[in-house]
Amino acid sequence: MHGHPNAPRLTFDRAPRRVYWEVTRACDLACRHCRAEAVPRRHPRELATVEGLHLLESLSAFGDPKPHVILTGGDPFKRPDLRVLIAAASGLGLPVSVAPSATPLLDAREIRHLKATGVAAISLSLDGSTPDRHDAFRGVAGTFERTLVAARVARDADLPFQINTLVAEETLDDLPAIYLLATELGAARWSLFFLVSVGRGTVLEQITPGAAEDVMQWLAELARRGGRPVVTTTEAPHFRRVMLQRRQFATHGHAAGIRDGNGIMFISHTGDVHPSGFLPFSAGNVRTDDVVSIYRDAPLFRRLRRPESFTGRCGRCEFHSYCGGSRARAYAASGDPFSEDPLCAYQPRRAAAPSLQEAI
Repeated sequence: MHGHPNAPRLTFDRAPRRVYWEVTRACDLACRHCRAEAVPRRHPRELATVEGLHLLESLSAFGDPKPHVILTGGDPFKRPDLRVLIAAASGLGLPVSVAPSATPLLDAREIRHLKATGVAAISLSLDGSTPDRHDAFRGVAGTFERTLVAARVARDADLPFQINTLVAEETLDDLPAIYLLATELGAARWSLFFLVSVGRGTVLEQITPGAAEDVMQWLAELARRGGRPVVTTTEAPHFRRVMLQRRQFATHGHAAGIRDGNGIMFISHTGDVHPSGFLPFSAGNVRTDDVVSIYRDAPLFRRLRRPESFTGRCGRCEFHSYCGGSRARAYAASGDPFSEDPLCAYQPRRAAAPSLQEAI
């Protein structure tokens, strides 16, 4: 398989595809499922501007293709140097996206400035199809309408935007309506985050493995139709297994192999380097360690790139190279990041994985 010119590269051992930098934990919202347990004020140990600029220079040392840097939070707009960081990333040739919160800080002028400075995309969250449902998650009235306004401004400015939606028991019945809303708004992508019980998310209820399978089959059907928004998942890589089984893996946007620590790296507001924002293991700190060496050589990252070493169903599954399960959910459920993902309903056949060419 690896010798075929069109075979996918499923192990990202030299460089991540996406780097999520939590530039701050400060945020004016109080979302029920916040991974970061964000607070109104910036942390005194947050990476300073000069440290952030050095971090971006270090990320550019991964070489080509350079990783896509997503500036997230908290709310990135709580940092007064956000424009400086964006300009520096662009100057270094790093593709950059921003994940703002829907607060008054995200106004039309700022959105148009993001477009003018070369930001590739922004992400906006919709966890309900109505003001009541969405605002209940965000903890602040008016967030739903502000999100819709931001989406329309981004669309008019020709700035691609992604809609992020939580998948939990509380949102399950609303997903079709949210999809229709994302489509009407003109979203480029719709990313469904399957709940991992960390941070404030521990108060929400995980859906069952059977329900997760049903959602993914529905998402695969949406993907089969093509067009926008492109449907993707976060912390649910078994969507790729579903796509393979349906012989749909040629559909764009499903990132074979990418998961926590394999193609993904997360840098906290204080510089700790994690395999993802939902897996609370640090492999070093950018203040004292070389970020390239951490990603390539840290034992934690190296093992996370070896799905055959995982235990339980994930380790013996014929699809583990494409999927590998959510390492963050495995840890949240069992305390072991290398155990099986309890949200997956699939029972492995212990057979060889199909090649991508056979699958499509």
